[in-house]
Amino acid sequence: MGDLTIEHAWSRATIGADRPGVFYVEITNAGSADDALVGIATPAAGMPMLHETVVTDGIASMPHSMSVPVPAGQTVALAPGGYHGMLMGLVTALKEGGSFPVTLTFQRAGEVTVTVDVLSMRAEGPDCAHAGQ
Repeated sequence: MGDLTIEHAWSRATIGADRPGVFYVEITNAGSADDALVGIATPAAGMPMLHETVVTDGIASMPHSMSVPVPAGQTVALAPGGYHGMLMGLVTALKEGGSFPVTLTFQRAGEVTVTVDVLSMRAEGPDCAHAGQ
């Protein structure tokens, strides 16, 4: 993994396997060389893809993204409203409280597998309420 730190991998519960799931994560590049996330894979979905939410003239679209830049010295978040993973062809519905592995492929750092926690359908991100205590 080298200079990359990968944290807060999460997804939302889905109603059924026929709707795509989502994948969000935070990637910090502490190194001096730029990297890029170039692919994701998971046994939970037949066709995981990187997408980016783009709003043009008030209309949101989600084009497929070939890569997500992870510049040196910066943190990049795959998060609602920006870059994210779309998990098409789910093997089974994602249930709140469950988890599944996702393998991230980086241009320089290679492959890194993380465990993704499934949160509620209404979740906006991992619960960080405990951090201030």
